[in-house]
Amino acid sequence: MNPIEVNAEHADMTAHIGNLSICPPVSGDYWMWRVPVAPDQAVVAFKKFSTIGCGFQREDDWNTNLPLSCDARKIFDHIKHNKQCDATDEECIAAIEALQDLASKALPGWAEKVARVRRATP
Repeated sequence: MNPIEVNAEHADMTAHIGNLSICPPVSGDYWMWRVPVAPDQAVVAFKKFSTIGCGFQREDDWNTNLPLSCDARKIFDHIKHNKQCDATDEECIAAIEALQDLASKALPGWAEKVARVRRATP
């Protein structure tokens, strides 16, 4: 698997107006961490609302992502129609899991959040 790349310039672009949150400008350039799975495709993690989203860097179906706290296979099943490369499903799931592992190490409280989400998800 390719190493995780870090975008030190990434900032949360979610707009907040009172209790209203507006989706950030999610695009191929909006990522905090990414794992390349092919020369022209990567699995990315990015700040979105009060969590971290996970999806493919290049998408035909714009804005297909799930929170990184979801099960890796569930995330992949939701985003796989945007894969657009020869990477195997297993390689993509491993990339998601690598991003989840990084989040557990880099973000205080992340592991506890994931545990709560997974207990509440059937």
